[in-house]
Amino acid sequence: MDGALYNLLGLLGVGITLLAYYLMQSGKVDGHSVQYPVLNLSGALLILISLLLDWNLASFLINSSWVLISLYGIYLARKEAKEGPMDDEPRIEGGQ
Repeated sequence: MDGALYNLLGLLGVGITLLAYYLMQSGKVDGHSVQYPVLNLSGALLILISLLLDWNLASFLINSSWVLISLYGIYLARKEAKEGPMDDEPRIEGGQ
């Protein structure tokens, strides 16, 4: 793959991650929905791919963590959709 393509994928990943955070903060996407962690997962994976060109340990660690947290978030969102809301966990609406 060309170096410019790695950079483009990394920038796209950053854009997706920032978009996810904006959508959650503005209340357009619920942080407990499956859309939010899927967007975060997509962004983190694209950034990780970009690191194949220019390695950075700190970026690798934070984005690997986002991948794991996002997978857990997807699991919880799917579980909640199947079983109903988990009433024992506090929910903060609108990202506040």
